[in-house]
Amino acid sequence: MSLPGGDSAPQTDPQAVVCARCGATAPGTPLTWTCSVEGGVRRLFCDDCSRENIRAIEGRLDSDRW
Repeated sequence: MSLPGGDSAPQTDPQAVVCARCGATAPGTPLTWTCSVEGGVRRLFCDDCSRENIRAIEGRLDSDRW
């Protein structure tokens, strides 16, 4: 027997991370994702976004300038 609303409640993984650019999610923090600190805020970028913007990342441009 289940409680009312127990089965329909959204299941969110508190350990999941979200790409700051495209919104892709992954469990935990993947070793291949890129981490950037912009304005004192830590931002994570997935593999695809990192590859597409590697020159801007290496040039230390904030992600809003990509």
